[in-house]
Amino acid sequence: QVQLVESGGGLVQAGGSLRLSCAASGRTFSRYAMGWFRQAPGKEREFVATISWSGGSTYYADSVKGRFTISRDNAKNTVYLQMNSLKPEDTARYYCAATGVPFTSATRTRGSEYDYWGQGTQVDVSS
Repeated sequence: QVQLVESGGGLVQAGGSLRLSCAASGRTFSRYAMGWFRQAPGKEREFVATISWSGGSTYYADSVKGRFTISRDNAKNTVYLQMNSLKPEDTARYYCAATGVPFTSATRTRGSEYDYWGQGTQVDVSS
């Protein structure tokens, strides 16, 4: 069974940075595309970023493009989300997700395209 555990959330002032981590276990991590999603109170879950199984391609939501960077370390079974220039509107619970189909590229932006989810980590950005 796949397990995903996020960490790195917290409270930060606008303009600051945080790096989220997602540690995976339970299968061959390096074969699967990974994604980050977020959900703010009273809002629907939204796509943030995705990275291909190899790490060679990435894709971002327009709202975070140029500020966030997704990366992965397959030797450590970990995917990261570096968040810079944070804004109050980035406040949300951030979730790591993994696809169930191996060797997928960075094209999956819908939550329904991911089969495994972590519990999330809270990010609060103060103005």
